[in-house]
Amino acid sequence: MRSFLLLWLAWSVALWAGPKPPQAAIASAHPLATAAGFEILDQGGNAFDAAVAVAAALAVVEPAGSGLGGGGFLLLHRARDGRQVMLDARETAPLAARRDMYLDAAGNPIPRASIDGPLAAGIPGMPAALAHLAENYGRLPLRCSLAPAIRYAREGFVVGPRYLEQVERRHAVLGRYPAAAAIFLEKGQVPRPGFRLVQPDLARVLEALAARGRAGFYDGWVAERLLAGVRAAGGVWSRADLARYRVVERRPVVGRYHNVRVVSAAPPSSGGVVLVETLNILSAYPLTHLDPATAKHLIVEAWRRAYRDQALYLGDPDFVSMPLRRLLSPDYAAGLRAAIRPDRALPSAWLAAGPEAGGAGADTTHFSILDRDGNRVAATLSINYLFGSGFVVPGTGVLLNDEMDDFAIKPGVPNLYGLVGGSANAIAPGKRMLSSMTPTFLETPDRIAVLGTPGGSRIISMVTLAALDFAAGFRPALWVAWPRFHHQYLPDEIQYEPDALSGAERRALHRRGHRLKALGRTYGNMQAILWDRFLDRVEAASDPRGGGSAVVR
Repeated sequence: MRSFLLLWLAWSVALWAGPKPPQAAIASAHPLATAAGFEILDQGGNAFDAAVAVAAALAVVEPAGSGLGGGGFLLLHRARDGRQVMLDARETAPLAARRDMYLDAAGNPIPRASIDGPLAAGIPGMPAALAHLAENYGRLPLRCSLAPAIRYAREGFVVGPRYLEQVERRHAVLGRYPAAAAIFLEKGQVPRPGFRLVQPDLARVLEALAARGRAGFYDGWVAERLLAGVRAAGGVWSRADLARYRVVERRPVVGRYHNVRVVSAAPPSSGGVVLVETLNILSAYPLTHLDPATAKHLIVEAWRRAYRDQALYLGDPDFVSMPLRRLLSPDYAAGLRAAIRPDRALPSAWLAAGPEAGGAGADTTHFSILDRDGNRVAATLSINYLFGSGFVVPGTGVLLNDEMDDFAIKPGVPNLYGLVGGSANAIAPGKRMLSSMTPTFLETPDRIAVLGTPGGSRIISMVTLAALDFAAGFRPALWVAWPRFHHQYLPDEIQYEPDALSGAERRALHRRGHRLKALGRTYGNMQAILWDRFLDRVEAASDPRGGGSAVVR
């Protein structure tokens, strides 16, 4: 009997502590970033050290999507004690920002004022996040984890076709600012294949961050150049803006979908709330046993309602009060579900009035990491639009975000992505703009998923579809590859990638009253990891739409 009790106790302790993965995995949007993460793991670093390396490397090798001049959200799981936390490194509005700062004397939006140039830039959070992550969760000093990015910036690398296509789309704005043109263009033109991107100024800024931590960016010579460059070009940053910026540790949003525990981003990201609310609505439907058109109709109707609540209620939790307990309640979802008809779409205009809120830019980035101890990171980072504001601060190599466009610059006026914001997301000094970034963990007793994606307001719908695929037992290669469809509150239409809806599905959805919009191009760049504890196997997948790299070893 005693031996049985000892065996039972040992089994219970092992179950509480959890098994360790047989391999580590990293999935990111660029092979050099994935390689940087493994370089740090090989030196004895953990997933959090690797996250510093991957994020910094992406700032160098994928400048269209993220960088030191941007921000993001990093979802962490620490294996030794089960701690789960979200690092909020979202940009903040400058203290000189005003609610009407992008409006003319007649109260109309000034074209592209919140998109191009330094006036469009919020105060960056990414440098502070890298320092915070290394100091509070990593094993290695910051100088070790930043070494790969510094090397990539100083020595350069040959860009791929994706970079050339992105520069083509933002060539005019990059050419407007001499420091940006000198880095990203070739003699003022879109680079030719084989172009080597070298960024010595950015290498020096990374070295300052490596040597002094947070102070290496927000104080000293880097801060002086940032302030001088921004203000000379029409921006409104101040010394106080840089001095007061802090990463905030926030409790993630947690929900359940059948036997899946969902852990995701908290406000000022709307991602986790909208994701959990959507899944709560869908939880009563046998989606896998319905015909595809009916299942997609129900998913769309759930999105319609959850995205509406995003606009009505969500914003920076340090500035607005939000009914999160209600929005995340299964009982509230049941009330929303009661008004869904399986045979008919409800026009968005028939719901209680509420504008659509803004989201992270379509040219954001995401990476996922799992180390051999079971630590994990899901990080979605952004500078908003392609190459952010297009403005590089002279002498720093730092490309600034244009995240101020994610605020509601005027009620009822759409932002760059056609999204209309509400008062909860109005501009205010020091406030963090709302986001759709949705770094997520999906957990069952046997399986763990780490995932996320760029894609603006479509981020949440992409992660929703991946969560449903996870719950249905599909593998990560399918989560990231299957054609996608999307619906939010406004515009009132189902947007879909090529091959996402069959002819029969399109006809069935049209009969229900849905408006359909075929997209000419694909979207998203999901990076996902699955740890199958039952099979003792780790899998990773990088979206075939991008040029990323998913490695398990």
